[in-house]
Amino acid sequence: MVRIEDKLVSRGVFDVKFTCDLRACKGACCVKGDTGAPLEEEECKILDEIYPEVAPYLSVASRETVEEKGKWVKGTEGFETPLLEGRECAYVVFKEGIALCGIEQAFQDGGTKFHKPVSCHLYPIRINRLGSINVDALNYDQWSICNAACYKGEQLGLPVFRFLKTALIRKYGADFYNNLEEVYAELPQQQR
Repeated sequence: MVRIEDKLVSRGVFDVKFTCDLRACKGACCVKGDTGAPLEEEECKILDEIYPEVAPYLSVASRETVEEKGKWVKGTEGFETPLLEGRECAYVVFKEGIALCGIEQAFQDGGTKFHKPVSCHLYPIRINRLGSINVDALNYDQWSICNAACYKGEQLGLPVFRFLKTALIRKYGADFYNNLEEVYAELPQQQR
């Protein structure tokens, strides 16, 4: 782990090469798993506000799920998006067999200023808040559904943190991202 400001960053964020390959994985990270996407408390309020703009992008089944369960739910580890029949995130939309985010689709069409939950934007980085020492721990989440993304990242030579530049700046600001670049530049060449 590397400490940057009040964050601990795992070496996987620097060492693993990664670039999403939606044609290969079909957006499996939005479909697989046993919980919804983690949400920050303020994102729950945002989902409440923007839902009317997002709803038209969702399937009837997804809208029914949101109406039944809520725009967000309280899970065992905090707030999260509801799941459709215990499978995919209720905000998932499918285009040409690929799972995409209905929230992001609304954003891209100018219907909302909220991109999507930051946990989704940052994937495959997962953040754990270490309250005992008051820091965020940023870890690379290795999942077999992302094997194609690792292969593509190796081909392009793109480490996880660079693939997630926009998301990292969104979450922590440009100075933090620049510090990541400085740490990466100091790593021995064979470890890059």
